[in-house]
Amino acid sequence: MARFSRIEVYRMMIDTGLIPVFYHSDVEITKQVVKACYKGGVRVFEFTNRGDFAQDVFEEVVKWAEKECPEMILGVGSIVDAPTAALYIQLGTNFVVGPLLNPDIFKVCNRRQIAYSPGCATTTEIGYAQELGAEIVKVFPGGNVGGPSFVKSIKGPMPWSKIMVTGGVEPTEENLSAWFNAGVTCVGIGSNLFPKEIIKNQNWDAITELCKNCLTIIKKNKKP
Repeated sequence: MARFSRIEVYRMMIDTGLIPVFYHSDVEITKQVVKACYKGGVRVFEFTNRGDFAQDVFEEVVKWAEKECPEMILGVGSIVDAPTAALYIQLGTNFVVGPLLNPDIFKVCNRRQIAYSPGCATTTEIGYAQELGAEIVKVFPGGNVGGPSFVKSIKGPMPWSKIMVTGGVEPTEENLSAWFNAGVTCVGIGSNLFPKEIIKNQNWDAITELCKNCLTIIKKNKKP
């Protein structure tokens, strides 16, 4: 069962503006990455369902985080079907994110009042996601569908839209300021926040510093 309510999840996404996106098959490495992000001020973290037995890693990390990172809201990403969403809900996910929009996932998540942010790449998809109950809609892949200008164009006729962008987001002043000035609510950052060399060398302090820097930039550029 989720430890955080759907309202709490959305509020934290809005307040912090940053959601690290990460997958690793090693439980201990995943724990260290979550801890490093937590030390850097991150309070919402997306574990992606990408490898075999990913659910086993998530189950272990959720149990561990309840004690070691009690304020961290852990969710799952790369969910494309309702049965997988249901599995992770049973394991304690606090939110579900997907690369696409699947109405069946809404049924499962809404029934348990779990936040679901589907991936959308058109105005029609964004509108449909909102109709089905999405509070924060994921635009994916952000860098390929038009970048910050796409978000700005969506916010014109649909100013109520709360948009999370993933794909093409970099932990730099130039990139983050462009996205937030365009009006995004939050961003998801994956490999750019977790360079292979840093993971290989287990330089967890570097991840903490990257997170701190991102949150500082976001706070400076985030629109009220």
